[in-house]
Amino acid sequence: MDTHNQGLDVDHELPAHEASKEQESGQQGTTVENSSQASHAGIRAERDALMDRLARTQADFENARKRISREQQEYKDFAVAEALKALLPILDSFDWAFQAPANSLEEFRGGVDLIRKQLHETLGKLGLKPIAARGEPFDPHVHEAVEVVDDPNLPDNQVVEELQRGYKLRERLLRPAMVLVARNANQ
Repeated sequence: MDTHNQGLDVDHELPAHEASKEQESGQQGTTVENSSQASHAGIRAERDALMDRLARTQADFENARKRISREQQEYKDFAVAEALKALLPILDSFDWAFQAPANSLEEFRGGVDLIRKQLHETLGKLGLKPIAARGEPFDPHVHEAVEVVDDPNLPDNQVVEELQRGYKLRERLLRPAMVLVARNANQ
């Protein structure tokens, strides 16, 4: 076999067709490597952009949460201020009642009764409603039974006495009425 006819230098060269294949595979390897590096760089850039977007979104969310919390507090403060402003004339009436000389206990009591009515009117304008209790059927949603009293003359589960008045703010229960309830064993 003549190696010179095939174009082969046994010590240094590969056959011509194999040498070109190696060069091509080397170029392909470099191309794949470059393509892979470009792909990784693109993925890193996309990841960095998404992380930046996430950080900005989290910051926006935190800022919105703080703003809403601050606005809620401002609204509560405004509502409390309006309620207190409505109650100030009643406080003034109490101050005047204690400064004025009372000629009799009945006169003083009448003044305090007027202030009580003024307070109930003002609280009613703010949405406070007393819960009806005495003589009403017991309702566990608005009444709290403190004691059950046996009474054959009253209907079963009727409120006999109101120990503490209950209130609603519009339709929301603020405090149930504390009541005594009749039990009629005959019914």
